[in-house]
Amino acid sequence: MSSNLATKLREGTKKAHTMAENMGFVRCFLKGVVEKNSYRKLVANFYFAYTAMEEELERHREHPVVSKVYFPELHRKVALEADLAYYFGANWREQVAPTAAGQAYVDRIRDVANTQPELLVGHSYTRYLGDLSGGQILKGIAQRAMNLSEGEGTAFYEFDTITDEKAFKAQYRQALDEAPVDEAMAERIVEEANYAFKLNMEMFQELEGNLIKAIGQMLFNSLTNRRRRGSTELATAE
Repeated sequence: MSSNLATKLREGTKKAHTMAENMGFVRCFLKGVVEKNSYRKLVANFYFAYTAMEEELERHREHPVVSKVYFPELHRKVALEADLAYYFGANWREQVAPTAAGQAYVDRIRDVANTQPELLVGHSYTRYLGDLSGGQILKGIAQRAMNLSEGEGTAFYEFDTITDEKAFKAQYRQALDEAPVDEAMAERIVEEANYAFKLNMEMFQELEGNLIKAIGQMLFNSLTNRRRRGSTELATAE
């Protein structure tokens, strides 16, 4: 019997998805304005968040709900390590630490993993489906904006073992629908996915100060002054 969790998550996070795409940092990124120092801080935050998420998904991989979204081929930790080595050098581990918002994200993942592991599904959905959906576009933007050579600093966007991203997303959504969840649990998972969007937005907000310092307030304002319709509002349900 289908739980319709995939549809519930897609519909239930549309507003948060659009809000995230309208964050100043994201708007600038989508318009090709990427400042390397801000970007590498984001990569560092992602490293800590994905490490936490992937450790917890691994720990709970036998859980009846979490097991449905346990796909090691999605894991980003190793890719993020490669990117951090590119941006910070060989001794990157001594140089990186999560920001306050990054740490809050890590703490939330650890907390739900210890108290309600099924909520990890909301975190997995929010990050991995977004990574798969927009990864190649964002990779191209990052390469152009920061003048990166192919294979340099963009490992995060490469899913080497997934040959057909659209088919994989369909498989992931089917797995969500097969998760043994009731209405109440499905609602909690959607709520957690929205909270994951909020935690991501707080990381972007934190980085806006760095970006403004680098590109100037006037340029930042001109790039972000009009709200755009989010891709989720353009009715793409691939």
